[in-house]
Amino acid sequence: MSEKYGKVYLAGSGPGDPDLMTVKVRRLIDEVDVVVYDQLPGEAILRLIPDKTEKIDAGKYADNHTLTQDKINEVIVEKAREGKTVLRLKGGDPYVFGRGGEEAEELVKAGVSFEVVPGITSAVAVPAYAGIPVTHRDSNSMVTFITGHEDPTKEETGLNWQLLAQFDGTLVIFMGVKMLKRNCDELLKYGKDPKTPAALIERGTRPDQRVTVGTLSNISALAEERNVKAPAITVIGDVVRLHDILGEQISKY
Repeated sequence: MSEKYGKVYLAGSGPGDPDLMTVKVRRLIDEVDVVVYDQLPGEAILRLIPDKTEKIDAGKYADNHTLTQDKINEVIVEKAREGKTVLRLKGGDPYVFGRGGEEAEELVKAGVSFEVVPGITSAVAVPAYAGIPVTHRDSNSMVTFITGHEDPTKEETGLNWQLLAQFDGTLVIFMGVKMLKRNCDELLKYGKDPKTPAALIERGTRPDQRVTVGTLSNISALAEERNVKAPAITVIGDVVRLHDILGEQISKY
């Protein structure tokens, strides 16, 4: 690694509630020269960035990417080569469907020093704030995280829907609102019980969090009826039943 270069922190800010950021990320926000941020951290966290800090919006919105991934890679390398300390700020955890691994590879190629700062993943925290534990000894002993948006350049899906339909644990799908009907249809096609409980949690852990609960057979229709928007986490499995018991109490926090 070149001593002339600055350093990049690939950091996760957690699911959106500023109180769920790690102490390290909160400190880095105050200390770095540049913050390259996504949309997922949310306004409450982005407002904490000091005025003196250079801010670069790298958010990816539906059908509108402020910067392409290749450009993001270029920017973080370029800023580090200027001798600056860079915080690449993502939602959740940078290595859980956050493309942090790709960015780390580019930094290695460029000879830029970097550090990964893990964050609380939305896959666990968002359901928890909705009163849905992703594991429960009376319901399941396994949980699987699935991306709702695969790489569009891939010729074939990397998801084995037949296997997932037979999976007896909790399924947590990231960013799957746009493909919700297709995902549900695939599970149903391969024999998943239509009555399997399902929930959609929008803007999880934030003051305007909203939960839509149904079953595998009707959750996509409910989402359309309620105009569910990203960012949202989908949870499929028996643990969703606990929302009725735990959700009201959790919402008081």
